Amino acid sequence: MKIVRYREGDLMKWGVMEEDSIREMDGDPFRPFHLTSKAKGLQEIKLLSPCLPSKIVALGVNYRDHAEEMKTPLPKKPLLFLKPSTSVIGPGEDIAYPKMSNRVDYEAELAVVIRKLAKALPVEKAAEYILGYTCLNDVTARDLQPKDGQWTTAKGFDTFAPIGPWIVTDIDPCHLEISSYLNGERRQHSNTKNLVFNPFHLVSFISHVMTLLPGDVIATGTPAGIGPMVIGDKIDIVIEEIGMLSNRVVAEGPSGEQR
Repeated sequence: MKIVRYREGDLMKWGVMEEDSIREMDGDPFRPFHLTSKAKGLQEIKLLSPCLPSKIVALGVNYRDHAEEMKTPLPKKPLLFLKPSTSVIGPGEDIAYPKMSNRVDYEAELAVVIRKLAKALPVEKAAEYILGYTCLNDVTARDLQPKDGQWTTAKGFDTFAPIGPWIVTDIDPCHLEISSYLNGERRQHSNTKNLVFNPFHLVSFISHVMTLLPGDVIATGTPAGIGPMVIGDKIDIVIEEIGMLSNRVVAEGPSGEQR
């Protein structure tokens, strides 16, 4: 199932992709729901980020190939940081290049979307608390990262967490091809089998640190091949069995907005 969140006129709705149309959902995917008989074509609606997380819990150095690229030892336990909910944008929305940075990078990531409140879960129970998986771009102001030990500045700008285009349920997250394409040229290519800590381990570990709420997102880390973007670039994150998340980079406006 492909779960979408979308805008139709002034209304935000949930639905399920059925070929080239969206079947409207009565309710939301975090509780029992049913599908209505109402359907819309993609050209009639605007896709939004497929969830509105209270927080994004992200992972540093969680691909073996990325650790090798960065000449960093593999972590003995998950290396966590947070991205704020205000950094979230959806498919087709613009990434604003902040004036205070001179290098902004793409990072292709598999994202886990939490289905129900999770606290202190054993690994073997983690799958029951996962709604599904989507694409995420952990946009990073790379030049600011070394100046901030917690990475909050480098990772936390508005628009620095594109998510989408939808949440896919019932797939194996441990064997998925993952790539990024900058202006159509592939820059990253790996497989989630190269994750140091898989999604089920991460959900369990994080739930012992903090309570995960419905709609929260875990960004599982990026593979080798990270690199800079410039204003005008188009960046695509592609994950097998999920699809493509596409965004463009624009200049930050005078008050911090995109332009």
